[in-house]
Amino acid sequence: MTLADKTSPKNIRHLDLGEIKSFFQEKGEPAFRATQIYEWLWKKSAHSFDEMTNLSKATREMLKENFVLQNAVIELSQKSKDGTIKNAIKLFDGKKVECVLIPAEKRMTACVSSQVGCSLECKFCATGKLKRERNLNADEIYDEVVFVQRQAMEQFKKPLTNIVYMGMGEPLLNYNNVLESIEKITSPEGLNMASTRITLSTAGVAKMIKKLGDDQVKFNLALSLHAATDEKRNKIMPINESNPLKEVAEALQYFYKKTQTQVTYEYIVFKDFNDSAEDAYHLAEFCKVVPSKVNLIEYNPIEEGGFQQTLPDRLQMFVRLLRGRKITVNVRHSRGKDIDAACGQLANKVVKESILR
Repeated sequence: MTLADKTSPKNIRHLDLGEIKSFFQEKGEPAFRATQIYEWLWKKSAHSFDEMTNLSKATREMLKENFVLQNAVIELSQKSKDGTIKNAIKLFDGKKVECVLIPAEKRMTACVSSQVGCSLECKFCATGKLKRERNLNADEIYDEVVFVQRQAMEQFKKPLTNIVYMGMGEPLLNYNNVLESIEKITSPEGLNMASTRITLSTAGVAKMIKKLGDDQVKFNLALSLHAATDEKRNKIMPINESNPLKEVAEALQYFYKKTQTQVTYEYIVFKDFNDSAEDAYHLAEFCKVVPSKVNLIEYNPIEEGGFQQTLPDRLQMFVRLLRGRKITVNVRHSRGKDIDAACGQLANKVVKESILR
């Protein structure tokens, strides 16, 4: 069956350029129309066929008869006192996710989601309290970036500089769509952003970390570590039971061998749980696995979280011990806490109501 014969409209953004060309050939139309449309879809981020003004009205009507554009929309935006903007995104089927714009003096960062909800149930994360509804399609992730990019220009007159896959969901459990979205974001035929400006954060799916190495990806990798022993990590991150640190370490070594890309370890410092001198020593040992750096992250309380932020003197001690072992350490202070947009807080009332009902 050809594309032209199908009766149910297909999302045109799920077709590659060759498939769109085939459609026009079936219709007896010139193939260059496909290139024009592809540019409208991915470079100009068109959200309707009527925006494609260099196409004839008849061509646009033909597209409407055969295809749909399943666009996401911003249902609600909240702006923090520090300038951070959190968006509740409504997808074509009514499901909702969140994405965040984090402005800083030298960068504009988009934090995007890859799944509706999450299946990993990390004890300190609000998204982990939600059930996983489904994976996001590549075009839906792309839409998140476009929304935040436009906000950066409208609100701050600055272009988007960085993208982090650190929102709702585990990116490596939506591998194909995530990588396709990055391809569209980095392609000259898309948003043309540099791969080195993109960071994918994983809770540690060892098999898929190795696949990143096999695919020789050019973007950055961050591991949400938060504890450097299996005993403690099992208590807060159930994924560690099936992906223990030894397996994750082997996967990271494989990834580094294939890509030569330094890994970032994200480590939320919890009071009286993972903030002792012994914990710092364990973390320093894990840092020997591959060339790496550590981001120590301020804990952001959530409902029924059961954790507290470490005390300032304990954090200083932790930093001192790591740096004493020649570990590169950055302390990340949270942004957007007043609107629940900080790390681990993505699951506001709008999204909760849509996922939990």
